[in-house]
Amino acid sequence: MNISTARARAGRTLTLWTPEDKAFWKQEGESVAKLNLWISVPALFLAFAIWQVWSVVAVTLPSLGFRYSTNQLFWLAAAPALSGATLRIFYSFMVPIFGGRRWTALSTASLLIPAVGIGFAVQDNTTSYPTMLLLALLCGFGGGNFSSSMANISFFFPKERKGSALGVNGGFGNLGVSAVQFLSPLVITAGVFGIFGGEPQLMTKSGHVSQVWMQNAAFIWVPWIAISAVAAWFGMNDLADAKASFAAQASIFRSRHNWLMCTLYLGTFGSFIGYSAGFPLLIKSQFPDLNPLTYAWVGPFVGAAIRPVGGWLADKLGGARVTFWNFVVMVLAVVGVLYFLPKTGSAAFPWGPHAGAFGGFFAMFMLLFLTTGVGNGSTFRMIPVIFLNLRLRGVPPNDKEALVHANREGNTEGAAAIGFAGAIGAYGGFFIPKSYGSSILASGGPELALYGFIAFYVLCVGLTWWFYARRNAGMPC
Repeated sequence: MNISTARARAGRTLTLWTPEDKAFWKQEGESVAKLNLWISVPALFLAFAIWQVWSVVAVTLPSLGFRYSTNQLFWLAAAPALSGATLRIFYSFMVPIFGGRRWTALSTASLLIPAVGIGFAVQDNTTSYPTMLLLALLCGFGGGNFSSSMANISFFFPKERKGSALGVNGGFGNLGVSAVQFLSPLVITAGVFGIFGGEPQLMTKSGHVSQVWMQNAAFIWVPWIAISAVAAWFGMNDLADAKASFAAQASIFRSRHNWLMCTLYLGTFGSFIGYSAGFPLLIKSQFPDLNPLTYAWVGPFVGAAIRPVGGWLADKLGGARVTFWNFVVMVLAVVGVLYFLPKTGSAAFPWGPHAGAFGGFFAMFMLLFLTTGVGNGSTFRMIPVIFLNLRLRGVPPNDKEALVHANREGNTEGAAAIGFAGAIGAYGGFFIPKSYGSSILASGGPELALYGFIAFYVLCVGLTWWFYARRNAGMPC
């Protein structure tokens, strides 16, 4: 580490940051950027864990004696996505206003509120439904963190490394979804916090009564959240060049590319978080003899693990090309899901095994989760490149001052667009589970919802090809 880098880290605010300058990047930029990335990753991981903790808790509440209706349970599973998506709209613009280090530390610390609250609330099965719904909405803090985290990391890396960096941050962060679904059934089986963790509850399943510590599903994350918030405060950096007012960032709303990429990201990340939230309940409704928590965590794990690969592929092959073919595969995967579903309801798919085939259903969903991960990485590589290229158009290559100004504005707008697209995409976490519920209520099965997903993915194929992937496209990326 050279002296200038050490001073930059000690001062926490970097007054000079030019990652597109290869000499600067090699000498000091890369090491600082990687440090901020690797502190950001666990913070985002924990944010996703808290955001999706209700996908596990809501399924288990009836067996603990909570007298909530099925519709109320669906709302508890969907509410964090609704509040998280809305918070993302505001979080999108926070990093340039407050600074990445400060906002990462504060937003991570805010996760303690729902984590501690849920831990106490689930210990008493007379806890009112409005209290539970409020705690579910507060879990939206975790969803909001994604937009600010991705916007922050995008500032640190040069254009040719943004896809990989954002893929790593988002991919490992997304693993929090599968982690909470995998670990929760394990940690609730023992009083791992001793006298500090509270008394066990009685869980009744199929006439069998057992002791569980459901509060552990939330409490297990508390110490790690505290450690991560402290690490962000003392280890990350703010960038002076990333400072910008809301008005400066709001220019993205005048760009059609902002709205186009919001649509594409709704198709990728919206599908990832929506399928993650709804997968346990969908398995339970279509294959009632199976324990959904045995299988549900695998899908989010696949989608999260492949996301860095999607960013890397986009860096190598082009984001538009990867995104285009990814949506084509998503269409085919949903057709596969329809084929293997049990044939119930008036909207049933006319082919395939009448009783359904869980093996094929599960395999098609794993393909869907894989494509959501690849698409997450490729679309988030497209966004900063698009806005940087828009600002660099017409700038003379020998005008260094103009290039610096264009790069600064392009990176600021790209970061804001990343955050805002993340906000719009997160609404998929609400609409997909609710679409399942509405479809089942209307026709007896989830087929109508799946037909709607196919139509939307076909739209995304067309938009990607026309604006970004075809020969002579207006904005190839």
